[in-house]
Amino acid sequence: MKGSPRINHLSSGLMEVDGLEPGKDFKLYPGGGREWDWGETGTRHSPGVQPADVMELLDHGCTVIVLSRGIQSRLEVMPATVKLLEEHGVAVHVEETTRAVEIYNRLAGGEQVGGLFHSTC
Repeated sequence: MKGSPRINHLSSGLMEVDGLEPGKDFKLYPGGGREWDWGETGTRHSPGVQPADVMELLDHGCTVIVLSRGIQSRLEVMPATVKLLEEHGVAVHVEETTRAVEIYNRLAGGEQVGGLFHSTC
């Protein structure tokens, strides 16, 4: 299986990821990733990351998923999202974005890791 792309830069409102154009929010998974468009599932800061937001990560074979809460931890994560991932046997990390990037990059070298990253608030 292909590895997950590393995050090379994070600042408020900007992320740079191996092989992808710079952007604000990302869905990353083994073999690639793309910008995360909250409008696809109607995601808002509250109630936060929904089960529908992580389905693509499961479809890409992630065994570990990192969910970032934003630089100021304003993005919530629905309990149903964590429950869904746990029911699929996926290890879940929910962290402020700076810490989430550290965890993700550490795991990207050897795990089938995916993540949702929000680079603002």
